[in-house]
Amino acid sequence: MFFNALYQHAVADPNNWIGLTFAVFLTFAAMLPLISIFLYKNRERQLKWVTASLWIQVITLGFGTGIYISLGGFGTYLLSESIGVVLLIMALLALLYARKNIRGDIDLVQSMDRIR
Repeated sequence: MFFNALYQHAVADPNNWIGLTFAVFLTFAAMLPLISIFLYKNRERQLKWVTASLWIQVITLGFGTGIYISLGGFGTYLLSESIGVVLLIMALLALLYARKNIRGDIDLVQSMDRIR
């Protein structure tokens, strides 16, 4: 995402606060899922990390959408910026899918504990 045209437009902000904030949220949105991958032994904690990452990703998507809309208009000339927003949406969907499956694993383990 850091090499996308959407990020380049955010960095080109004259006040630099939009680009810096977007970079910070992008970094957290990338690091939190990586941390949660290694918490596979404690699924409850992993679910909390994925949920926190989900909220960070929603904020990042909001920033990305705001930057995209502020560029003025929709069309084929904003194709490379549109790819950036689509990547943010895909990351959000991947986190939702991960959260659903972690919750499914927790339910499966709890059902197996009841059988024992």
